[in-house]
Amino acid sequence: MAFQPIVDADRGGATLAHEALVRGPDGQGAGWVLDQVRPEAVYAADKACRIAAIEEASRLGLPATGAKLSVNILPNAILDPLTCMKSTLAAAKRIGFPTGLLIFELSEREKVADPRHLQSIIQTYRSMGFTLAIDDFGAGNAGLALLADLRVDMVKLDMELVHGCDADRPRRVIIASMVRACAELGIQVVAEGIETAAEYATLRGMGVGLFQGYLFARPGFRTLPRATLPPLN
Repeated sequence: MAFQPIVDADRGGATLAHEALVRGPDGQGAGWVLDQVRPEAVYAADKACRIAAIEEASRLGLPATGAKLSVNILPNAILDPLTCMKSTLAAAKRIGFPTGLLIFELSEREKVADPRHLQSIIQTYRSMGFTLAIDDFGAGNAGLALLADLRVDMVKLDMELVHGCDADRPRRVIIASMVRACAELGIQVVAEGIETAAEYATLRGMGVGLFQGYLFARPGFRTLPRATLPPLN
């Protein structure tokens, strides 16, 4: 597993969480890893990644830092929310990892065949005290309609949307509408994939407080990278 911090600009660049990112044997990204998984093994792979993330984060001392652990989950791999989470909770209990530190990210890029099943997953995990996030928000077809149907705690703006937003007015208009809607609903917004100081300054001016990207810290393999918050010009 590699880890990349999510930084809180409203708290001087403190690390809110570290996202766990699965990597291949030669450093290949998550997309490459998932391409190697047979369809019938997706459930087992999803479970293995969650457990590996918790075990590695615990070994690196993440709970002592006060940060949370953000883990990606595949909604279509979850047949029953409670049954699926048993192994994750057992692993956390075995190593003494506080489950209240867990954030689960569900990607909007993954087409969900049954939206009611997705709602059930979110309702179940929120009732268990987990933080729920929509990853790649703005990349799928549902867009803002998701916010009307799903009670999540956080959305992560898709990196393809935020890239170059400082020089692209349509992108800024779309992002601003998403940020306003989330603020009205009490949902935190994370801008991910930030690579330039200009993107950061533009999004900060729109009221975004949480950031993730190479500008702050690159993913660290088997380590918890220290994030650096750039000055605003």
